[in-house]
Amino acid sequence: MKKLLLSSIAFVFLLSSCGSKTKGELVGVQGKKWYPEKPYGMELIPRGSFIMGKSEEDQAKVLNAPTKTVTVRSFYMDDTEITNSEYRQFVEWVQDSITRTRLAILADELGLGPEDGGIGEYAFKDADTTKLSAYDKYMLDNYAGMGETGFEGRALNKEEDLIWDISEYPDEYYTEVMDSLYIPEEESYNGQRTIDVTKLKYKYSWMDIEAAARSRTGSRKDFIRQEELEIYPDTTVWIRDFEYSYNEPMHNDYFWHDAYSEYPVVGVSWQQARAFCNWRTKFKNDDQKSKGKQFVNQFRLPTEAEWEYAARGGIEGGTYPWGGPYVISDTGCFMANFKPQRGDYAADAALYTVEAKSYEPNDFNLYNMAGNVSEWTNSSYDPSSYEFVSTMNPNGGDGANARKVIRGGSWKDVAYFLQVSTRDYEYADSARSYIGFRTVQDYMGEEDSTQ
Repeated sequence: MKKLLLSSIAFVFLLSSCGSKTKGELVGVQGKKWYPEKPYGMELIPRGSFIMGKSEEDQAKVLNAPTKTVTVRSFYMDDTEITNSEYRQFVEWVQDSITRTRLAILADELGLGPEDGGIGEYAFKDADTTKLSAYDKYMLDNYAGMGETGFEGRALNKEEDLIWDISEYPDEYYTEVMDSLYIPEEESYNGQRTIDVTKLKYKYSWMDIEAAARSRTGSRKDFIRQEELEIYPDTTVWIRDFEYSYNEPMHNDYFWHDAYSEYPVVGVSWQQARAFCNWRTKFKNDDQKSKGKQFVNQFRLPTEAEWEYAARGGIEGGTYPWGGPYVISDTGCFMANFKPQRGDYAADAALYTVEAKSYEPNDFNLYNMAGNVSEWTNSSYDPSSYEFVSTMNPNGGDGANARKVIRGGSWKDVAYFLQVSTRDYEYADSARSYIGFRTVQDYMGEEDSTQ
């Protein structure tokens, strides 16, 4: 009885001591102080208004970009197009995950664990139940076997390095898994073993917030979308985009060779670009979680309005990111990589693409917002969209419209397409040798002008 009384007194004291910090006032829940962190390789684009559309003469007479004053919120944007090196990081992560998953599944089917060596060293982490946390044990006991394969949600062992040298494979089971990742021997040549890139698929889910917000019925799960797609760039675009043209060296080397690491990735569809954004968000937030930090906002493709605002670099009414109206500087140098002088590709010192940090950046410190490669945006293309989109953070998003806006012009385009107000489009499932992308991230809070 005495112990019970003491416990009650201690509990009441604890409650009163917690309340004493607020002194009975409404002070709100005290969270951690939030300090915005500038993402690596990005620039802060401050909020602002601008005249979107063709303020200069519409030489092509397409009549799809009437001027309209719009306002956009602050956001971060990659200072360059996503490079081959950066996209390869995505591809290698997917390859690593698929390989480890296949090894773990076979080890599980064989009943092998870390103590058995060989492929057992790559077993799911829950294979050794003595090292499971209470949460992991609960999930294993209650949710094991759920999902399409029955292995969803089980943690991979990423502490053990993968072995790629065939002479060092630990056992026949490991060999079986690794061999399944390569193209058949009859399809290889020159003695090269090549990964079957059609097996490099990225699976993710996302929630259709706009559909959910406008719906009056249905549960949350009705608006969760599942995506799975091949993520390796289509290198054949260098051949298919141009008839009667010799471009095999670009097909063979452009994506994977170190000589092109800092060049913009191409051959990536709008859908693949969106998958990259999802992976980049997951990759960053996995690291944030491991450090006990708050999650960051998602990375995504820019809206058409955000892209044009960023491309203008704060220059009101400019024809190009550097202002204009000319594409040649006062020293006689071309300001971007495009097709000048009636088709002289080499006149601007580049035949195809150039490194992502080439030419001078605009006043927002963004490189190649004109030329080099055209860039995917998140917006769907509608010739009349400027007439109906909002004046605040406008976005012509339409899931049913497969035509997606591309901006900026490319190495194979004439100067008209380099203009910051010129609109063009391509289909979401298409990949081209002249289309790449860059990502953005929303800025949380009210930005500091010194940030």
